[in-house]
Amino acid sequence: MGIFSGRHFPRDIILWAVRWYCRYGVSYRDLEEMMTERGVPVDHTTIYRWVQKYAPELDKHTRWYRQVPDWQARSWRVDETYIRVGGTWCYLYRAITAGGQTLDFYLSPKRNVAAAKRFLAKTLRSNTTAGSPRVINTDKAPALAKAISELKAEGICPQTVEHRQVKYLNNVLEGDHGRLKRILGPKGAFKNRISAYRTLKGMEAMHSLRKGQGTMFAYGHPNPDAVIVNRVFETARERQHAAAIRK
Repeated sequence: MGIFSGRHFPRDIILWAVRWYCRYGVSYRDLEEMMTERGVPVDHTTIYRWVQKYAPELDKHTRWYRQVPDWQARSWRVDETYIRVGGTWCYLYRAITAGGQTLDFYLSPKRNVAAAKRFLAKTLRSNTTAGSPRVINTDKAPALAKAISELKAEGICPQTVEHRQVKYLNNVLEGDHGRLKRILGPKGAFKNRISAYRTLKGMEAMHSLRKGQGTMFAYGHPNPDAVIVNRVFETARERQHAAAIRK
């Protein structure tokens, strides 16, 4: 693909590194060592540049595969957690379905009504194929309640959406926060919000695929997320060649 033109390493090597970094709890130096052991000597700073460039592309190209069906997206769980960025704490807003499928995320330096509104509006826009939720469950944070009320008044959130504030219903989201943070832990703090947001795009995409969003497109394969990532970056010629082989 054109986005890989001019790179010293082939596309498959770059995708391998980006996919592993976004999926597993490894640092750039860990991944440098792992790749060197497999005969691919590459500096950790190069891997960092690959992640900054291609993690957002990974998110963009796999989004169609990770769509949540309408019948699974009627009940949302919304909450925020904390991550370290540039020496300060930032707020990672996340939304998943009652079944655990990822809907969207948003990184904000503040935890207030404006940030909550931006996140919820973004999530509603990005999940139009799944339709409007029947219910949005949050904790008792006043910012989220006010944000939902204001979005309803502005016509962005349908009036029919019920807002619940039942803490235990968000346990599934708290568990999902924990799994994502276990991947983040070994990587250390992000240097700035731009690099954090780019990296999180790839991490959330791989986390979604790992949870089974898109598995039907690689049914029966032991590593479906790798199949999907490689497939979406294939050229038209490669797809034609693969189809000819299958025939």
